[in-house]
Amino acid sequence: MAQKYTLSQEEQLESEFYEMQISDELFDRMKGKSFKENCTVPREDLRCLHLLHWNFAGEVCEGELVCNKKIAQKLIYIFKELYKAGYQIEKIRLVDEYDADDERSMADNNSSCFNFRFISHTTTVSKHGAGVAVDINPLYNPYVKTVNGRQNIEPANSAEYVDRKKDFEHKITHDDLCYKLFTQAGFEWGGDWTSCKDWQHFEYLE
Repeated sequence: MAQKYTLSQEEQLESEFYEMQISDELFDRMKGKSFKENCTVPREDLRCLHLLHWNFAGEVCEGELVCNKKIAQKLIYIFKELYKAGYQIEKIRLVDEYDADDERSMADNNSSCFNFRFISHTTTVSKHGAGVAVDINPLYNPYVKTVNGRQNIEPANSAEYVDRKKDFEHKITHDDLCYKLFTQAGFEWGGDWTSCKDWQHFEYLE
């Protein structure tokens, strides 16, 4: 349920949602992981966001997210509105805590953004590789694609959430606040794709 905030509370909230340049300390954590040796995205184009979010136990947690500077303020606004509405996101940790292993991060239901990589078999940087895509509660909102009659599910432990006709918590739909905020800010939802479904995924339309 959305909470009402006084002016002083709004000002206090502002101090908890902010962007920073990538510090040397943070860069050391990212090197060889999300920021790989072949990374073509300049460090100067990235920002680290400090956020607050509600976890599934209803506790306030600090979140850390690296993104492209072009969407930093958009994400700050989105995550602030989600927080004010009491929207639950289990974890917002850097993918580097999982050695930049997407499967491990998703399987742990971690919401993240930047992780440099090229689209398979191309020299095109992926949306996550450019830091302009965000995955939200991925365990409950998996990526699903059928290839040669075989269904591929990522993360692998999210099979029970593939049937979107089922009613369960943390499911992103067109009625979900997360969907509304991201799409209003110029993002596309992977749940609307036809070649595959990526219900966790929001990417900025540049």
